[in-house]
Amino acid sequence: MTESLHQQRESLGARLREIRFHAGLSGAELARRNRWDASKVSKIEYGKIKPSREDLEAYCRDCGAEDQLADLIATRQNIDTAYLEWRKVLSTGTRRRQQASITWESEARILRWYEPVLIPGLLQTADYAAGILRKVIEFQQIPDDLDQGVSKRMERQQVLYQRDHLFHFVIAEQALYTTVGDDQTMAGQMDRLLAVQGMPRVTLGIVPRTAPFETAITGFVMFDSTKVLVEGITAELSITQPREIKVYHRTFDVLANQSVTGEAARTLISKAVESR
Repeated sequence: MTESLHQQRESLGARLREIRFHAGLSGAELARRNRWDASKVSKIEYGKIKPSREDLEAYCRDCGAEDQLADLIATRQNIDTAYLEWRKVLSTGTRRRQQASITWESEARILRWYEPVLIPGLLQTADYAAGILRKVIEFQQIPDDLDQGVSKRMERQQVLYQRDHLFHFVIAEQALYTTVGDDQTMAGQMDRLLAVQGMPRVTLGIVPRTAPFETAITGFVMFDSTKVLVEGITAELSITQPREIKVYHRTFDVLANQSVTGEAARTLISKAVESR
């Protein structure tokens, strides 16, 4: 996902070349059937140009690979939108990015969220959110719109009360101990987590620190089965390829199975409070 755009075009081109080889179709014949310039197939397959949707349809139709079309289209779309550097996303401050989350979260009917270190944004108190966004502003050296960013983050939480949505949050136990702000901020945040457990349509699971290693993981958010958002150090990754989303589904299921809920989760939260 951190490949350059050219590398991503090369990767897509290699997949198309493999599809064509598997079908036993020459590049010249594929170009002839679609009345393309003779060099177009080579340019597509070696990442010199990005294929259009119509080009992908032609490959799949002529190579008998219609079952791969949806994934290829998602891959093509991903080339332009998958990798967004924070310096661009946050160039005007934090508010705009929070507004984008409002749209994504309101459109998704089932939201699955895993966090290894921090409390998910939709469950944060205002003080906790301020502590997070303050550090983002300082580290990224962006315009200071802290109050507006916090306000938008709190506005996002209205989606938790929409009756046609379901939410499944899984956090690592470490997130209960990562200090954001001061002890008072953390105490308020733990109270918020306890309150969340009683909300309808919201499931909160905590993966104990003693849980065995199962798979390499990082924080991510799944919007239905159409998109996964991953926050990296330098950029935000938006994953839309069906084959990759399936892997995140499987990963989330593993983490959810390792997590505890209900009274067991309350016990872990209470222990974190008592440790301060």
